[in-house]
This record gives sequence, structure tokens and C-alpha cells, in this order.
Amino acid sequence: MIDDFSDDIESDEQDDIEPVGDEAQLYEHFRVVVDKGQEMLRVDKYLFDRLTNASRNRIQKAADAGFIMANGRQVKSSYRVKPLDVITVMMDRPRYENEVIPEDIPLNIVYEDKYLMVVNKPAGLVVHPGHGNYHGTLVNALAWHMKDDPDYDANDPHVGLVHRIDKDTSGLLVIAKTPDTKTNLGLQFFNKTTKRRYRALVWGIVEQDEGTIAGNVGRNPKNRMQMTVLDDPTQGKYAVTHYRVLERLGYVTLVECILETGRTHQIRVHMKHIGHVLFNDERYGGHEILKGTHFSKYKQFVNNCFDVCPRQALHAMTLGFVHPATGKEMYFTSELPDDMALLIDKWRGYISNRNLE
Repeated sequence: MIDDFSDDIESDEQDDIEPVGDEAQLYEHFRVVVDKGQEMLRVDKYLFDRLTNASRNRIQKAADAGFIMANGRQVKSSYRVKPLDVITVMMDRPRYENEVIPEDIPLNIVYEDKYLMVVNKPAGLVVHPGHGNYHGTLVNALAWHMKDDPDYDANDPHVGLVHRIDKDTSGLLVIAKTPDTKTNLGLQFFNKTTKRRYRALVWGIVEQDEGTIAGNVGRNPKNRMQMTVLDDPTQGKYAVTHYRVLERLGYVTLVECILETGRTHQIRVHMKHIGHVLFNDERYGGHEILKGTHFSKYKQFVNNCFDVCPRQALHAMTLGFVHPATGKEMYFTSELPDDMALLIDKWRGYISNRNLE
């Protein structure tokens, strides 16, 4: 019988685990009473068979640090469990409050090898567990997909998501399966050598064919649910977005946005800053009819467009980076999802019909 199951033994990368002293306060992460018919077996092998996402190497390190107990006494990884032994993993920190639980959620995997994955995230899927979204996230889906990989721990910050996109933004993300991969890719993002292009439909006619928006992005002091471009250059985080007009469609414009930095809501905030809120971006006011006529027919048309694409019209279309292990340049493209493609077609139809009048 297993009680209070947890698999968050410390990571392979944490070589500075200190042995437990007599005064240390320990917290129980895992407890099991060995079956009566259990044959004698090394405790590291026994735990490896029972702990999801825990490699044998990590279990051995935990034993060496004094975190594995048999009947209340510290044991080494060579200890052989016996029937009715009480085996516990005791750590010098409490269990994570929001432990990532593997959940069988479909993934659209564009590319995968033993080092990394590239997935195409649909709109509506939260990327990472957080306030109000502790289940049903991309991270839960990744934990399920790699539940049989003993070296991948969804609770280990040294692996997993390298970058994020918003819940209602669709498109490409890269996930690191190993700590070295995450470190390498993280540096590529930090050094701005990755290639990220987005498609966005924004309100209004963007007059210049192309341009660059630079401004520190931080929490809006007037609305804590929003980010904004801050006047004070010492506040927020420096952010740069390059944009290029792809198509002008009457009262909206289809643009390509190229990220030089990756800040929270960066494209949404920067486009609003220059007067072009993303179409149907509720948080930033794009779910209102911001441009156009007062005719009821036009209002009905726009409301139909909101129904067709019931989220901000933003898609992470391309992603490029250098593979951390092979050194090969990798480049991926994701076609527009159906909701955005249909939305753009509706505006094309509207402009075409208007020009015939």
C-alpha cells in the first residue's frame, strides 16, 4: 500500500545535497509498506519501480544524502528491502503544494528527439499550472507524455518549458527534456538568437509598412490584470517588437510580429501602445468594435467575427533555434489555425463586397 505518493526527489543536477544531520527537520514525501510476498531487492531498484519520473541515479543521491529510510532508519541504496518494511523518502523541504500530475491530454507534437520537443499549442490551453489553473495544462500533458522516461521529472525546473505563450495564443513552443538542453536553449533566448515570428490581426489600419516598437513592459499600475509600456525607463523589462504589414483589410490589419525579446503579453501590449489592439483581445479592449461604421449590418458582421475567433487573434507561427546537441539549425512553421484563417477570410470577403458597392 502506498501513502501520500510523491515523486519530487531532488534533481540530478543538484550535486550540493547535504547529508541530513540529527537536528534536521524532515518532511515525508513518499511512504510504502512492502508487500508480504516481496523478494529481497535493493531499495534503489525497489523505489525506481514505484516512483514516477525518478531516475535511479536521483534515488541513489537521495539515499547518499540520508533521505531514504527503512523502518525509520537511514539506509544506503544497497539496502535490500524485506517484507513489511516501511520505506519512506524524507526530504529537508515540504512537498510542493502544486505538484504537477501527469494528465492524458492530447499533444500536437511537431518534432521530438531524446533532447527536446516542439509542440503546436492550441488556443485555450494554459501552458503552466498557476492560480486557478492547476490541472489541464500543457505541463500536465508533457508529464503524461514522458511518464515512462525515468530521467524526466515534470516538477524539476531544470527541464521542461523553455519559453511560454499565453493561454489564448496558439502556436509553437520548444520543451527541453534534459537540463543541458534547457540551459543551452535558455541562453539562445537570452542572447536573442532564436527566430520567432507571429501572425496577428489588429484593429485599425497600420499606416507604416514596417516598424519597431521599443518600450519597457511592466504591470499596469491602474489595472493589475494588464501589462503596459511604462514611462519610467527604470521600471519593467526592456522589450522590442518588430512588425511588418502583410495585408490591410479595411478596419483591421494582418501583421507579422518578430520578437527580439519575450516579455509577458509583449505583442499585445506593444501593438496597443501604437494604437492597434489585437482583434478580440478581451483583456486589452479588443473585444469591442474599435473601428468601422455605426451600421447595424457592420456590427452584426464584427460580432460574427468575434464568434468565429473567440480569443485574441495571435498565432506563434515560426520558431527557429540551434539544436543544443547536434549544432544543426532547426526551423519550424505552423499554419494558421482554423479560427484565425476563417476570421481573416471573413474580413477579405467583407472588403471585397464593400469594394463592389
